Amino acid sequence: MKAMILKRTCSLRENEAPLEFVDFPKPVPGERELLIKVSVCGVCHTELDEIEGRTLPPFFPIILGHQVVGQVEETGERVQGFKVGDRVGIAWIHSACGKCKHCIEGNDNLCEKFKATGRDAHGGYAEYTSISQDYAFPIPDIFSDLEAAPLLCAGTIGFRSLRLTNMKDGDTLGLVGFGASAHLVIQMAQYKYPNSKIFAFARSQGERAFALELGAAWAGDIGEVPPEKLNCAIDTTPVWKPIMEALKNLAPGGRLVINAIRKENVDKERLLELDYSTHLWHEKEIKSVANVARWDVSEFLRLAAAIPIQPEVQVFKLEEANKALLELKTSKIRGAKVLVI
Repeated sequence: MKAMILKRTCSLRENEAPLEFVDFPKPVPGERELLIKVSVCGVCHTELDEIEGRTLPPFFPIILGHQVVGQVEETGERVQGFKVGDRVGIAWIHSACGKCKHCIEGNDNLCEKFKATGRDAHGGYAEYTSISQDYAFPIPDIFSDLEAAPLLCAGTIGFRSLRLTNMKDGDTLGLVGFGASAHLVIQMAQYKYPNSKIFAFARSQGERAFALELGAAWAGDIGEVPPEKLNCAIDTTPVWKPIMEALKNLAPGGRLVINAIRKENVDKERLLELDYSTHLWHEKEIKSVANVARWDVSEFLRLAAAIPIQPEVQVFKLEEANKALLELKTSKIRGAKVLVI
């Protein structure tokens, strides 16, 4: 099969083509696995973290990609509930132990044996991939393959982030960074909390304009002060400075949720400027998001179909994955980037 593979970590600034387009062995599904013929795969900032070594794959070469949509081409001998031809999605959660306290409580995203698609196991930047039947998710008919891809990470992690804010109808929500995830979160928030105001913070004028198109009550630069204090905020940026700015804008008792697998260290010295009275006093909170649970994926897909969410996508060919990644690195973003296989 054809695949884009990562052979080693590198700086995308120095090497604009970290992935190689190669022939690669087609996977053979295990007895409880599905062989998936991939139709599309979304491009995520986490792929930049993998390429640049902030979250390391345990082996090389590795096939990246964890927003996978395709059709079941073959089923293992013990597979139940799926048949050849079914359309399914694969998300960041590739597997977990199923036995620990976290798994039993439905928080398999916190399992010590959590494995991620496209990091700990081959992902969707390829013509085929395989997945356990327990981690394959039926895609609602309302979505095309292209629309479904960003729902499997950008949407699902946004769903978990929004839930962790403890937001109530009427609260003010800040979206810090306005990329693939935030453009879906704003649609969720408008549906679930119709009496709330949503303020967007983004570096580029294009992202701010996009936020206003989607119904944000206000949009400004990362360092600007919104018209009202924020009851809650979600940070989706790759760096540290926006966290400091968001904390300053929180109302007493407000909560900031950080939606990121890793943060880049280009301005880590900003952490030393944390001022208790400015950033944390008045019972402000910071909460991180770690991965996604199976429940998040299935529940979000149900919600997305009910709204229905309308993802905006930019389409690239599989062999153009490096171009899509470089655009993501340089903040050329409007909605989500998706590879067509």
